[in-house]
Amino acid sequence: MNLGFLGLQFSFGLQQGNMSPIYSYLGANESQLPLLQLAGPLTGLLIQPLIGAMSDRTTGRWGRRTPYFLLGAVLCCAGLFLMPLSASILMAASLLWLLDAGNNITMEPYRAYVSDRLDPAQRQFGFLSQSAFTGLAQMLAFLTPSILVGFGMNQDWVDAHHIPYTVRVVFTIGAVLSLTTIVWSIWRVPELPLTPVERAEILARPAGFGATLMEIVHAIRDMPRAMRKLGLMSLFQWFGMSGYWTYAVYSLGRTIYHTSDPQTSAFHSAVLTNGEVAAFYNAVAFVGAFAMVPLARRIGPGPLHALALGCGGLGMIALPLVHAKALLFIPAIGIGLAWGSIMGNPYTILTSAIPPQRTGVYMGIFNMMIVLPMLFFAVVMSRLDLGFVSIGFDVYHRLLGNDPRNLLRLCGVCLIAGGLAVAWVEEGRVRPAALEPAAA
Repeated sequence: MNLGFLGLQFSFGLQQGNMSPIYSYLGANESQLPLLQLAGPLTGLLIQPLIGAMSDRTTGRWGRRTPYFLLGAVLCCAGLFLMPLSASILMAASLLWLLDAGNNITMEPYRAYVSDRLDPAQRQFGFLSQSAFTGLAQMLAFLTPSILVGFGMNQDWVDAHHIPYTVRVVFTIGAVLSLTTIVWSIWRVPELPLTPVERAEILARPAGFGATLMEIVHAIRDMPRAMRKLGLMSLFQWFGMSGYWTYAVYSLGRTIYHTSDPQTSAFHSAVLTNGEVAAFYNAVAFVGAFAMVPLARRIGPGPLHALALGCGGLGMIALPLVHAKALLFIPAIGIGLAWGSIMGNPYTILTSAIPPQRTGVYMGIFNMMIVLPMLFFAVVMSRLDLGFVSIGFDVYHRLLGNDPRNLLRLCGVCLIAGGLAVAWVEEGRVRPAALEPAAA
């Protein structure tokens, strides 16, 4: 089941590691980067709740989730193949919208697909194993450019628009991988057919786009208490992760390679080093996700996630203090533990609290809690002058001194705050046996 998720997350890994440098190669300055990354949060905000609600209501011969898997995989493949060919910032930003639309169309049904196939006792392991595949996929995505250079590609071999050819090769690999793994996954593990009762329940619901929108509104109104509490955690957690993915390479450029110029060989080295560090923390996430399974059963996914976010926050705060490449991998351990937990434990809490017949729409709404903090980060940190209007508050320049190292420290504080927030979610704790309700 998770092989297709591996292809999807390979695509996300390519975005995390390469979109900021691609914009810089094409002439963008650092303070513009968050707003240029708006495609991800906005497409997630608009697409995932709609796709979630629609997939809950789909009754065709191909199943509820499969049509969206296939559509998203094709769009993702096209976006990955074309992205390294970008000739301008506008072209790269437009292709990012296409790529993120494909990723988001596929992502939400994939979450619901796991919940559909597994009974409640299996879901904790199911989502943590999905988290492990996320770590494996992104490790490969981040590490592949360095492997290409190790096999003899020149890291400074660039096209007419200053984009390295290593980026072109790895994005082509991602395009093929995302499409083939998703197709393989749904072919080998088809969806379970709807029971007559489930089909009748779906067909009894009002049809049409307006009904889908009202389903989202009603689901937000009826949102379970545990899901509401997870919103505060998500605000801090995803604000911090969004900032880290956008600016980590620029922090490493200053601390390890003493450069902020994206057209230099030293910056190319910083991009490769960032990929190696990210590959390492994703490897930690891959191993850590499986190691977390017995711990989650012992103490609960909530306290475990709080501890993991604390480790990640300390790692981000420490990273700008390191000036030797070999030592970068120590704080990356904490970041990897946080990332492994982020992709698994909150979903365990969530799926235990939401009704099965509304899994798709609630997964989509939960994604809104991911993308809204990213949108907030972009507007707060950046400023983009469109001539007739300016967007953003430019905190990166005004309060952080255009220094990515200060931004990473702020991200670390946010992860620690997210850990404190998730500790408030009682539904994620293991209850003492004496307090368990008696069996009916």
